[in-house]
Amino acid sequence: MRIASIESFVLRTKLDRPFRFSQWSYSVRATTLVCVRTVDGCEGWGEAYGPPEVAKAAIDTFFTPLLLGRDIRERESLWHLMFARSVDYGQKGIMIAAISAIDIALWDIAARAAELPLYRFLGAAEQTSIPCYATGFYFTSEKVDEIAKSFADEAACLVDRGFRAVKLKIGLGVENDLRLIKAVRDAVPKSTRVMMDANHAYNSTTAIHVGRRAEEHDISWFEEPVSPLDVEGYRAVRREISIPVAGGECEYTRFGFASLFQAQCLDFAQPDLCACGGITEALKIATLASLRSVHVTPHAWGTSIGQAAALHFYAAQINNPATLVPEEKWIECDQSENRLRDEIVRDPIRLENGCWVLPQTPGLGVEVERSRFAKFTDRASGNGTETRKIYTNSVS
Repeated sequence: MRIASIESFVLRTKLDRPFRFSQWSYSVRATTLVCVRTVDGCEGWGEAYGPPEVAKAAIDTFFTPLLLGRDIRERESLWHLMFARSVDYGQKGIMIAAISAIDIALWDIAARAAELPLYRFLGAAEQTSIPCYATGFYFTSEKVDEIAKSFADEAACLVDRGFRAVKLKIGLGVENDLRLIKAVRDAVPKSTRVMMDANHAYNSTTAIHVGRRAEEHDISWFEEPVSPLDVEGYRAVRREISIPVAGGECEYTRFGFASLFQAQCLDFAQPDLCACGGITEALKIATLASLRSVHVTPHAWGTSIGQAAALHFYAAQINNPATLVPEEKWIECDQSENRLRDEIVRDPIRLENGCWVLPQTPGLGVEVERSRFAKFTDRASGNGTETRKIYTNSVS
């Protein structure tokens, strides 16, 4: 089970319809994928969340030389080796995302070798599906009236497809946000959960104002109300509004989340498995969260690989707090345009009646089709040369 090679791939695709949220505009979706292969031919896949060429450079030039020839069953030791070697300049950000991709691939191989779906390998009871909340509702117009109408139409469509929870984007100013929230709430049944996500558009004073004004619309959580750097702001928002507060997609490792938990900033923690340190570190984050009864529901905005990692991890989490009538689990289901999510695997994760169907085949349960990568490389899109590189070990 020793590592013989590591391959990294940068894939990108242009969006048919560009969109934006409170921070950025997107016209392209891109990602970094990693394939780890052992000397006996076992293969596992992972994904890094962040600027793809930068993540690739970290994987290829820094972490790969540390890992060739090492036994994949040493996942904990390998994680700490990568972290210890990069901690002086990589406590957060792209270095941790690169570790995440490799770590997910190692777990994929281990679960495949055990002939178990990853969530079962993590010790969870057998399950069939998990309810999703639909993420979408990006801004495609400069006019609030047009955005509100498109949000209402999108919400109604998602409910018709079986979703019982939706998350809309806000961050356009207090009054504009309230118009968008009302448009979505009016378009869906009362029983539908509605979350809102500001993508850290506000300071704590404005976020509190938005939260208090939104309370009458029965909002299930207020996500990223303030900057991920503003721990005191998070605590102030959570203290001053009745809506639960969610965040953490821009946080890294147990060390970063420990500060949020100690300051009592969150009701819902949202580590991204492709950024926070992978499955190995997300399990530690979940343990810390359990000490304060914080619900952990991972952020997932990547390809089927990242989605599968999040789904298996979430399926393995206990109800928190424990109760005879537990709160229903909800996991993110990105509904924005993303050909990389839908086209690079043989059978994408199935969505039925607003629920992800848990893969029951070994590992992540998604089979990557390398032959489909060609149309998503830089060469295919006319932006330069293909960004694929393979490193091999002499072990045989």
